[in-house]
Amino acid sequence: MGTICTISTNKISVGLTEVGGTLASIKDAEGLEYLWQGDPAYWGGQAPILFPICGSIRGDRAVTQDGSELSMPRHGVVRKRTWELEHADEKDASFVIRSDDETMASYPYPFELRSRYEVSDATLTMTYEVTNTGERPMPFQVGGHPGFRCPFVEGDSYEDCYLEFEHEETCTAPEPVTETGLIDIDVRHPVLEGTRVLPLAHELFHKDAQILDELTSRTVRLRSKNAEKGVEVSFDDLPYLVVWSSANDGPFVALEPWVGLSTCNDEDDVFEHKRNVQVAAPGETKSYSFTVTLL
Repeated sequence: MGTICTISTNKISVGLTEVGGTLASIKDAEGLEYLWQGDPAYWGGQAPILFPICGSIRGDRAVTQDGSELSMPRHGVVRKRTWELEHADEKDASFVIRSDDETMASYPYPFELRSRYEVSDATLTMTYEVTNTGERPMPFQVGGHPGFRCPFVEGDSYEDCYLEFEHEETCTAPEPVTETGLIDIDVRHPVLEGTRVLPLAHELFHKDAQILDELTSRTVRLRSKNAEKGVEVSFDDLPYLVVWSSANDGPFVALEPWVGLSTCNDEDDVFEHKRNVQVAAPGETKSYSFTVTLL
């Protein structure tokens, strides 16, 4: 994806693209690239914005409490669209996308969605602003999906990298259902047991993502055993962290803060019944932020 503008400090440089209104590059002062560059042999994406669903809904369809029908693929309707660059200067930029006939056919709610980017010192703050421009309550989910090169230091292997959480964690994760993109919330496996560290291995993702819905930590770091460099993601506004890489051993890891989850086996197909679904009143704007800091 081509870079349309760059924001930077003396410690971080962030390239942005109008395709998806999102990240195209994150480099440190030495020019080391941290963001996954979208090799389609593994995953052609980089950091899509998920709206108005995170993950999948059953059969790609759902209904709302007022009887409206939703029909959309995994991760919603905006991630492959061209957004409008609304503002850009040295240290901040914003993009906007508005509902149109194409989005209304899948998600019959008028909206404006803005992605804002601001750099300070070594930190990038990303904010998603969801505005209901219609006349009835608007249910939605929103989430980030940034992928990071792994390893990001020359000479390292995937197994040299690890995730370090803010707190010592003991948590399980529900099983993803590969065939449908949904979640079996009743079948769970242990992920962290009295530790802050999750060693990375491709086998973690051979079935799909690790869906961390029980974390107490609001910060996670991607580190290497062999280097001081790393990436920290903080996500106070978003309750879930999904950790994912491609099943064909892709050299990246995505650290994805989500406000909601794919439809779970204990949920029906009413959209407002989904876990942590958000609702914006007519004219209301709701805002969600997370940060990426280079270490």
